[in-house]
Amino acid sequence: MTAMLTGPFTGRSLVSRDLFDRLAHRLVVEENLDPGLAERIVDQALAFLAACATNTGAPLAPSELVDLGWHTFILHTRDYAAFCERVAGRFLHHVPTGENDPRAGGPAARDTVVRTMAAISCAGFRLDPGLWPRPDADELNCSQCQNGCYDDPPPAQR
Repeated sequence: MTAMLTGPFTGRSLVSRDLFDRLAHRLVVEENLDPGLAERIVDQALAFLAACATNTGAPLAPSELVDLGWHTFILHTRDYAAFCERVAGRFLHHVPTGENDPRAGGPAARDTVVRTMAAISCAGFRLDPGLWPRPDADELNCSQCQNGCYDDPPPAQR
């Protein structure tokens, strides 16, 4: 008998325990976060990046908190580049949106966040709703610093 693994998976399953712990610890120290929250942020940042790896549609963007995890991972350049190559087959660029970019707020941001949450789930990863804005929120921005739109050309469809 063969055991089948089924999702949803966690983002943390995509990296070694050592790397995961280093990323979470950096968030604890530099952002003064509770260790449990830091771990949740790193988990969702990894799941977000995995969703970006297979996204062939419109751009995806992280929530404010998840963007902190992405920024932290990017600072570990060798680990981040190796992760991107292994998971996506290419480097996943962080392409900031400008302050006056219409994608940074309002209906466009709401659509992007809703699309991103769906992409994470469709990619088989567990979504942590506490780290993502409610899609029906009155004010919705892609991320705190209005950075974070994943806007690379998607992989070629086969």
